[in-house]
Amino acid sequence: MDAPRDDTGAPVPVPANVARVVSLVPSLTESVAATAPGLLVGATDWCAHPVDLDVTRIRGTKNPDVARIVALRPDLVLANAEENREADLTALRAAGVPVWVTVIRTVDEAFGSLRGMLTEGCGLPVPSWLEAAERAWAPHSSDGRGAPVRAVVPIWRRPWMVLGRDTFAGDVLARLGVANVFARHADRYPKIPLDGIAAAGPDLVVLPDEPYRFTADDGPECFPGRRIALVEGRDLTWYGPSMVEAPDRLSRSLFAI
Repeated sequence: MDAPRDDTGAPVPVPANVARVVSLVPSLTESVAATAPGLLVGATDWCAHPVDLDVTRIRGTKNPDVARIVALRPDLVLANAEENREADLTALRAAGVPVWVTVIRTVDEAFGSLRGMLTEGCGLPVPSWLEAAERAWAPHSSDGRGAPVRAVVPIWRRPWMVLGRDTFAGDVLARLGVANVFARHADRYPKIPLDGIAAAGPDLVVLPDEPYRFTADDGPECFPGRRIALVEGRDLTWYGPSMVEAPDRLSRSLFAI
């Protein structure tokens, strides 16, 4: 039988029985933990969900401890094309460790990617939470909606950075009736000075609590006269079990102004 292929189209030589998994991405960690928690033997320092996750920590998404991962003898390492460095993934493969790479830039891609990773990569049945997430997002489509709310989504300050083109978070917002002002920018995460953000004339400024932790006291003061929506970054940028409740939570935050 041919090896299953990950989102990049690369064949991944997973064993018939996957029993030990290391995840290099917080969203993927939560996805596996919610489906078959006993599989996980390693995760990054940033993998904060579930809160009681008890596995070996292997540093961060951009600087994983390759030697420590290899020592864990994983049957499979889970990664993401955006979150992780190709040099680290190449080193793992060279050490004989199978690596499954996800590519997720839309809600639909998230569903397909997670389904493939869990069933073909990890050998698990389709989890109930994934089916629930697909149902939760089914009514949320930009088709047939009126004019969307124009928004800018800062993700960092000092320097200011915003969501640009082709991002999962941008698609999440579009499905909820919020159009990213910088969706056609050449960069996916462009640096835009504060006066440039104001000049774009957004109806709404969406401030997530990650990667930069915007709060009621840190961020809104920079956008006087603008509508502000403080949202949970996990609802906006994580693909996994949080997607079940994310559309309702985000809608309350975005439109309860």
